[in-house]
Amino acid sequence: MGERTSLAGLLLRALGRSRFARNERGATLVEFALLAVPFFALVGAILETAMVFLASEVLDAAVNDANRLILTGQAQSASFDFDDFRSAVCNHTFGLFNCDAIHIRVTPVTDFASASATPPVETDCTETCDWTEPQVFTPGQGSNIMLVQAYYKWPVILNFANFSLATLGDNTRLLAAVRVFRNEPFSG
Repeated sequence: MGERTSLAGLLLRALGRSRFARNERGATLVEFALLAVPFFALVGAILETAMVFLASEVLDAAVNDANRLILTGQAQSASFDFDDFRSAVCNHTFGLFNCDAIHIRVTPVTDFASASATPPVETDCTETCDWTEPQVFTPGQGSNIMLVQAYYKWPVILNFANFSLATLGDNTRLLAAVRVFRNEPFSG
């Protein structure tokens, strides 16, 4: 039995495997290399998902706050135009958006049932997704039912094996904030 062990030991030494089998230097580096890509991909996906949801909530809250100006008649009495309303929305976005790229449509509708919000962008685009409807700002009068829509093409950075948060072909995600409300019965 001792001969076999020594024979196996001699054979392993002759092949140079005994020193290699016991040498564990670099094992941590190899393990890290194997796990680093999936780990950082997961962390990146979590961060990007969080940023998309944060941006969506910020846009929604900014539009909600700016709507108060139309709802109460402040925008109408101050003779707001499109740029004034865009500034009111942008004042609540904390610098998270390029304000010039927010697509805004403010229109009165006849009743709540006829309020229909459709994205004003080519959804089947491949490289450049252009807006299909013009921007409008018509704040209405007292007691009008209003439809306020704001859209933004949020750039998506990560794309792993066709897993991406992009909803448009130009690698952006369309964020939307839509409100339907009745103006207060103000005069003027």
